[in-house]
Amino acid sequence: MTYLDNAATTKVCEEAAEAAVKAMRETYGNPSSLHRMGLDAELLVTDARKAVAQALSAAPEQITFTSGATESNNTLILGAARAYGRRKKTIVASSVEHPSVEETLRVLENDGFTVKRVKPRADGRVDTVDYLYAVDSDTFLATCMYVNNETGAVNPVADIFEAVKHKQPDCITHTDAVQAFLKLPVKVAAMNADLVTVSGHKVHAPKGIGAMYIKKGIRIPALITGGGQEKGLRSGTESVPLISAFGAAVNAQLKNIDTAYKNARMLNDRLRTLLAPLDFITINSDKDACIPYILNFSVQGIRSEIMLHFLESKKVYVSSGSACSKGKHSRVLSEMGISDKLADSAIRVSFSKMSAWGELDQLTGALREGHMTLEKTK
Repeated sequence: MTYLDNAATTKVCEEAAEAAVKAMRETYGNPSSLHRMGLDAELLVTDARKAVAQALSAAPEQITFTSGATESNNTLILGAARAYGRRKKTIVASSVEHPSVEETLRVLENDGFTVKRVKPRADGRVDTVDYLYAVDSDTFLATCMYVNNETGAVNPVADIFEAVKHKQPDCITHTDAVQAFLKLPVKVAAMNADLVTVSGHKVHAPKGIGAMYIKKGIRIPALITGGGQEKGLRSGTESVPLISAFGAAVNAQLKNIDTAYKNARMLNDRLRTLLAPLDFITINSDKDACIPYILNFSVQGIRSEIMLHFLESKKVYVSSGSACSKGKHSRVLSEMGISDKLADSAIRVSFSKMSAWGELDQLTGALREGHMTLEKTK
């Protein structure tokens, strides 16, 4: 089997799996209980919070656990609108945000807010000058994803947010750092970020766990209310197994970020070399603009869904873009100026620390066979 869809989800690492099982079988108390079992469970949550905070160069009390990136993005964006969108009504965002941001912005538009969307340049990155031009005195929230989940384009969020703060010091800044977390440095202060979203299942933790960073002094009302867990920001009994697994996954990878990045760079370069002789392939991810963990390309003349099913028959697993899009036309590639024909035939390959060199040969071999076979059936 060749699994190259790690931007959609990753295999749970041994450290995370062991932590989850231990929490379920041994430390299974409710972390809100006052007895010893409850305190032991609370300690696991505390340790995981410290791990995520360290990875973000933040304080533990600035980290809130959620069910994942979608909940975090919804909570932070809707919460910022409730807290800061009374006198000011404008939000600036990139036009290529993840659906959990884009759809939330559409909800706010229906509620009377103005959303200004900044298109990326041809290389997939949002330009600081373009972004800053959209910010005005009515802007209360600026959001821009760090790494695009479809192309791997790395946006200069630190420069963008620094420029935004210089122009409008009271503007709140938010970044969806899901595809950057534990791959690139995500240092909240250096990024000038007030709000940050990260997810567990993109970094070898289980699905159903994520976190949000909220800078001290920023007011974000709770989206989920109840018993007041997570400092009242996210009520509901904490999922100790998932939280503990998230912390374990972070600790396992934090010390090896540079090594993993170099390995992803070698895999990416090798795949580009293997694809270069194939005249039916068009690369959509600019090497200089994109993170090496993601490579997006088009198989000319063959729709993504058809090629994906052929590759699957060969036990090669990739995707056509965001897992949340479920095969829909790529809004990201269209915003980059890529033709509908190429966008409809796009394939996304994404690596993790578990990706192997042999998988690249299996992928390219299956692509050759798929193109030859499917071209004959057209």
